[in-house]
Amino acid sequence: MLDTLAFIILIIGGINWGSIGVFQFDIVAWLFQGQADIISRIIYTLVGLSAVWCISLLFRDNEIVNKK
Repeated sequence: MLDTLAFIILIIGGINWGSIGVFQFDIVAWLFQGQADIISRIIYTLVGLSAVWCISLLFRDNEIVNKK
């Protein structure tokens, strides 16, 4: 469950960075009135922590289990 949540947050962060790179538009800052706003900083921190968590996915030995 934590892996999925971290991955979703990371995707949201990636979309935001893509919009910054292509359009020079920060969606998070726009939604929450600037980069320095506490909610924006919390979101940026969650994206960073999610990225660090997802690094561990590369080194885990996970097997795919088929549920019927």
